[in-house]
Amino acid sequence: MSDQALQMRGPVHGTPDAKRVAIGSGVGAVIETYDFIGFGTAAALYFGTAFFPGASPIAGTLAAFATLGVGFAARPIGGIIGGHLGDKLGRKPVLVASLIVMGLATFAIGLLPTYAMAGIAAPILLVTVRIIQGLAFGAEWGGAILMSYEHAPWKEKGRFTGIVQAGFPVGLLLANLVFLFSVHLGGDWAWRVPFLGSIVLVIVGLIIRAKVPESPVFEDVKEHGDIVKSPIIEVIKTDWRNIVRGIGLRIAETAGYAVSITYMISYLKSEGLATKTETLTALCIAAAIGIFATQAWARLTDKIGRRPVYIWSCAFAVLFGIPMFLLVNTGLAVLVIATVVLAYAVCQNSLAGAQGAWFPELFQAKTRSSGASLAYQISATVSGFTPFITTLLFVTFGWLGPALLFSSYGAIGLWAALSTRETWGRRERALADAAAAEVIAAPAAKIAA
Repeated sequence: MSDQALQMRGPVHGTPDAKRVAIGSGVGAVIETYDFIGFGTAAALYFGTAFFPGASPIAGTLAAFATLGVGFAARPIGGIIGGHLGDKLGRKPVLVASLIVMGLATFAIGLLPTYAMAGIAAPILLVTVRIIQGLAFGAEWGGAILMSYEHAPWKEKGRFTGIVQAGFPVGLLLANLVFLFSVHLGGDWAWRVPFLGSIVLVIVGLIIRAKVPESPVFEDVKEHGDIVKSPIIEVIKTDWRNIVRGIGLRIAETAGYAVSITYMISYLKSEGLATKTETLTALCIAAAIGIFATQAWARLTDKIGRRPVYIWSCAFAVLFGIPMFLLVNTGLAVLVIATVVLAYAVCQNSLAGAQGAWFPELFQAKTRSSGASLAYQISATVSGFTPFITTLLFVTFGWLGPALLFSSYGAIGLWAALSTRETWGRRERALADAAAAEVIAAPAAKIAA
């Protein structure tokens, strides 16, 4: 990799706003995750009864998970829209717009009538709002991660993007803490309150994001007249292999999460292995640990590279599928909690921590938003319908079906990691050290002259 390619990552020492941008992007990630992932918790615990009554418990769960999947299916479209606008208009406008749309859609879920109140119109409205959520979430990630990445110092891209990625476990923690509280409200309020309460987070997020400056890399691209007319088409033509690899990398993380967390919530409930309170407590503990785990994994990639972290974590996931279900099948609360924490902190957080810096580095600056967003969001279609598929596998094969599916996702990620180039290896780190030293030495040389 050349020094010129490194320069497409922004200023060598980052911008003065790097930390503020990372925190602002991270706050948005918190809100987006609270909204989007909170739907998964509600689908597993409440929506089968509220919106699909009259069916068997399994059929109701399948219908709720299918609705969950619709939002994930919409995310690639949101990624295409957000990626295109991010490369054409800038990263910041996409950040603000996606947050507004997501916030309004989530608040609307809390106001929806149930099947008992509106009949068939209720699930139709739920699916419609879920699609809007998916579009907004699909547009969000590319803008947030690139803003942080392109403001950050070369040698700390992992650290700064890790702040954004850590926003996801923070959002997960907040969502489940609210559900843990609201479960005692009873009736529809148990799921309405978490969605209605999200409007407060959205207002706070908008205030913070309004003060975030535009990406210096996008400003350079615009100044040099390198803005591509059709960035989506361009990146597909020139970088389709990296998009495919990125999809594989992402599937291991997001689809693995769909089995080990989203589906696991339903599994623990349906098999009587844990109460709602115990399940939500396990998720809260895992999310709290995940905040620090994600940042630790991200910082590790700055020291040893992005690829090694991914390879070892995916290899662990391949081996962990069957033991994961054997442990929760004991029904012992301590083992259930330990298993959920291990699945989240290792199999999910490590991969998310590496993605923040690795995905942007796979693409050129002028098509980076489109390429990273496509790779990140297309995989969402697989992960979104994974709880639905996993439920069918359980009906057919028992717990072994979901266990093997989890391991299979890990194997896909392992293949993708082995076939994807390292973007922060020894050579890149050495070039960054030299460039940083030159920047520091330049003022002293000018004074001496």
